[in-house]
Amino acid sequence: MTPSNPLRDESGSTHLDSTAQIMDRISSQLGTQLSLVSPDGTRRRHPRRAPHPGLRPAPSPSPDLSPSPAPSPDSRPTLVLVAHGSRDPRALATVTALAERVREQRPGLAVRLGHIELNEPLLTDTLQDLTVQAVGRAVGQAVLVPLLLSRGQHVKRDIPAAAARFPDLGTRVAAPLGPHPLLAEALHARLLQAGWPERPAGPGCGVGARHRHAVVLAAAGSRDPESAADTETAAGLLAERLRVPVVPAYAAPTPACPRSVPEALEALAAQGRTRTAVVSYFTAPGRFATQSAGAAPWIAAAPLGPHAALARLVLLRYDQARNAPVSVSRRTLSSV
Repeated sequence: MTPSNPLRDESGSTHLDSTAQIMDRISSQLGTQLSLVSPDGTRRRHPRRAPHPGLRPAPSPSPDLSPSPAPSPDSRPTLVLVAHGSRDPRALATVTALAERVREQRPGLAVRLGHIELNEPLLTDTLQDLTVQAVGRAVGQAVLVPLLLSRGQHVKRDIPAAAARFPDLGTRVAAPLGPHPLLAEALHARLLQAGWPERPAGPGCGVGARHRHAVVLAAAGSRDPESAADTETAAGLLAERLRVPVVPAYAAPTPACPRSVPEALEALAAQGRTRTAVVSYFTAPGRFATQSAGAAPWIAAAPLGPHAALARLVLLRYDQARNAPVSVSRRTLSSV
């Protein structure tokens, strides 16, 4: 039996390598294995391949260690609702609810409250607080929106005088809320809540029904003739909406606003108006609103309060004052 030859390959040929060749091969393999072992006995990573000649390896992306930019503070001026103030505790609750309604309609806008008298915070205290907060800031501005429904001494004199005491704040005084169609919308809604029919002069009501209904728009009254003119305009807007007569009258008559609420009711009764409602042309409850409602022979609508249309009107006056030239805003945007 012929012993097998360990040096014979599959083709049957025999490779008789010399001892030197065998040792060279063993040394080469051993060197390769040793190059993969570090001096501390741990296995090394495979060395990176050299880049192709003429090509640069793409740099590995480095993590961005720069701090994320901080969100910039809201640069819009603070909206300051300027309420008259009242000893009636419902007044403060009402204007506070209106401020919250404004915030809901424009999230992120800073909304503050200030009173001319009788309630805290007073307007001067609110402006003082905003002045302190504005120290060191690039923007320290405020737009004062009177929660008043017509021009008068508060809008023309008292509110601008309060703003002038804080020249570093940078304030603008907006126009009063009225007259405006949005007020007619809110007044109509309050009348419906009080029991006013949807269509007193509509089909099916008859001529008699149309001639029985009327409304007295009860306002505070002012010594300023422009206040009376604004209330007359507001009455006209509501009359267009209701299709019945709307007569302006005043809880505190003056030479400029001479017609009292009882006098207006008597005049309408003499005309055969047996369904006359009194609608409170006031932002919030108070002595005058309660007095006027008590004179109603039929139904009395509640003050405007935090109605959604009133909140929209507040933001409209804010935007108008904010975007107006400074020379215009300083003399109050009464004509807007």
